Amino acid sequence: MGRALRADAERSVRAILEAAERVLAQDANASMEQIAEAAGLTRITVHRRFANRQALLEALAVSAKQQLIDAIEDARPDAAPALVALYRVTANVLRVKSAWRFTLSHATAHTEAAAALWAEINAHTVKLLTRAQHEGLLAPDTDLDWTGQVYYALMSEALNRPGADQDPTAQDPDTLATLVIDTLLHGAGPRD
Repeated sequence: MGRALRADAERSVRAILEAAERVLAQDANASMEQIAEAAGLTRITVHRRFANRQALLEALAVSAKQQLIDAIEDARPDAAPALVALYRVTANVLRVKSAWRFTLSHATAHTEAAAALWAEINAHTVKLLTRAQHEGLLAPDTDLDWTGQVYYALMSEALNRPGADQDPTAQDPDTLATLVIDTLLHGAGPRD
C-alpha cells in the first residue's frame, strides 16, 4: 500500500481491518473468507487489498500501533504536568488496546513499519517517564527501561483482570488508568 488509496478503497481497508480484529478475536484461525464476510465484502476484494493472511496480520499490527501513537499524541502529554499526562496517555492507550485486543496481544511479524512505530511508542513512553522522574514522581535512581516494561505489563494486566468481563465498570479506561498509574507509582504498599 505504497501509494495513497482512493476514499472507497480506504473505507474497504478500514472495514477489513476492523472486521479482522473482531473475527480473529473470536477465532484466531478464521479464514480470509470469514473476515471478508464480516466486513461485508467479497473474498476477492479482501485479497485485492491483502495478498495473504500474513499481509493482513502485518497491516493489523501497523494500524493498531499507529492508533496507539495517535492516542498518545491526542493526550497532549507535553501540555500537562507528568502525573496528569500519565493518566491521559494511559486512559487513551487503554481505549485503543481494548478495541484491538487480538492484534496487540498476539505476536505478529514485526515488519519494518511496525517496528518503527513501536520505537516511536517506546520513545514517547521513555520521554514521559523521564519527565515523571524529573518532577519527582519516580525516584532519581529508577531504571526507566524496567519501569517502562512494568508500565506496559500493568496496562495489559488491567485489561485482562479476572472477572472484569462481568463488571462493565471494571473495563472503564479512566478507572483502569487510575489502577495502572497508582500501582506503577505506589506499588501495593501503604500510601504515605
